[in-house]
Amino acid sequence: MRRNHSTTPRTPRVLAALLLLAAAGAFTLGAAPAAEAAPTPLNRVVPAPASVTPGGTPYRITRATAVRVDASAEVRGIGAYLAGLLRPATGYPLPVTDRGTGGIRLHLASGDFGAEGYRLQSGARGVTLTARTPAGLFHGVQTLRQLLPAAVEKRTVQRTTWQIAGGTVQDRPRYAYRGAMLDVSRHFFTVAQVERYIDQLALYKVNELHLHLSDDQGWRIAVDSWPRLASYGGSTQVGGGRGGFYTKDDYREIVRYAASRYLEVVPEIDMPGHTNAALASYAQLTCDGVAPPLYTGTQVGFSSLCVPKQVTYDFVDDVVRELAALTPGRYLHIGGDEAHSTSHTDYVSFMDRVQPVVARYGKTVIGWHQLTGAHPARGALAQYWGLDGTNAAEKAQVAQAARNGTGLILSPADRIYLDMKYTSGTRLGTKWAGLVEVRRSYDWNPGAYLAGAPASAIRGVEAPLWSETLTRSADIEYMAFPRLAGAAELGWSPAATHGWNAYRVRLAAQGPRWDALGIHYYRSPQVPWPAR
Repeated sequence: MRRNHSTTPRTPRVLAALLLLAAAGAFTLGAAPAAEAAPTPLNRVVPAPASVTPGGTPYRITRATAVRVDASAEVRGIGAYLAGLLRPATGYPLPVTDRGTGGIRLHLASGDFGAEGYRLQSGARGVTLTARTPAGLFHGVQTLRQLLPAAVEKRTVQRTTWQIAGGTVQDRPRYAYRGAMLDVSRHFFTVAQVERYIDQLALYKVNELHLHLSDDQGWRIAVDSWPRLASYGGSTQVGGGRGGFYTKDDYREIVRYAASRYLEVVPEIDMPGHTNAALASYAQLTCDGVAPPLYTGTQVGFSSLCVPKQVTYDFVDDVVRELAALTPGRYLHIGGDEAHSTSHTDYVSFMDRVQPVVARYGKTVIGWHQLTGAHPARGALAQYWGLDGTNAAEKAQVAQAARNGTGLILSPADRIYLDMKYTSGTRLGTKWAGLVEVRRSYDWNPGAYLAGAPASAIRGVEAPLWSETLTRSADIEYMAFPRLAGAAELGWSPAATHGWNAYRVRLAAQGPRWDALGIHYYRSPQVPWPAR
């Protein structure tokens, strides 16, 4: 006969036995599991922090936790961002307040933090993030986020404990420029898709978003003084299709959203080559006055603005003026690569005339490293995208420019071009620079990469993502992750922390976080990913 335990009387002897078992920890009624997962060690984050001192009692986020901020609108905004990240998975209210003690505190103070560094201190009574600037606090929030279980990224309540290991993290970036480039010209990506990528970049302390806004296949930004650039030149993309472009309000929204994640937008108008979309839109920009057809292929090096014509510089002035007015950041990228249809003399003449236009509108020039074959302006940055073991003369030219004062951004194509195939079987991407698995992408030192270039000339690292084969956010993510995390670490972490064996373990721990965020990533066999 089945006994109904809910109505069976309990004798005093049975009750006493149950109490003894409960006291011994062998029996619980509605309690949490006895064994809790240990908090994430302070050094198991990406990018690796500059200094970690573990110790002390972890801090547990509970329903009573508040996010305590300085009486500053910008710090309050970062506090609101943090609370917004944590509320869905924890289910806790996490009020943002400038009163009280304990909880999670965000605090600005003087100190040796630099422009983007921070200190995170965690103990039984709370967690304090301190920085000299709001950007430092924001980067500290990303570290705090990674110290919580990956389930914190989910948008529904998760039944777990939310602990942050005890101790101190002191952190600041190795390089001031830590970038990622998104090519929206070969294939167009919407504002929402760009903002999704911005959120992913912010998690790894990337601070520069380079948007490749023009190329042979599409012109992606509205220019009032030359309206056909966008309406006609932006009407297609690789393989055909309708293309698209950003209105000025669209672009302002991208800039605003990036700034809210402490990224600066670097717009690129590639010239004098990679300009077929512009030439197709306005015949007067060609030397023969005949507009070429729109182009939807993937070849490079066949197009050029007409360097001798004055209208070319009227065009450049208008475009730079309007784009600079939309861009609060410091930089404007003028491209300059693969100008195979432009003579060397014309190339040098063009760059000599265009760089002062950029300065006139208050921006600093960035160009691909071919700019060093002309006369880089004072303060200009050259973005190096060459390969290991090739182009010795070009490397020497770049190194000489660096010795003469030109700053360098390193983007070697066979290391951190995120559109390179991982293996020969990778469905997306290209392989002209070789196959680039995760270890190859990570395992190099920017400070010693380019022979003859002083380490002091290296301004940072940028991971470009060209879009010939990419049409969806899932495609962007699959090619970017996990390699983007490694590029971010190369830009942020001290050289002394660099090492593949330790990194691959920290990288593997990011997998569950990407799963929770819905990031479609490549599960490289070189990385010991946890089982799903």
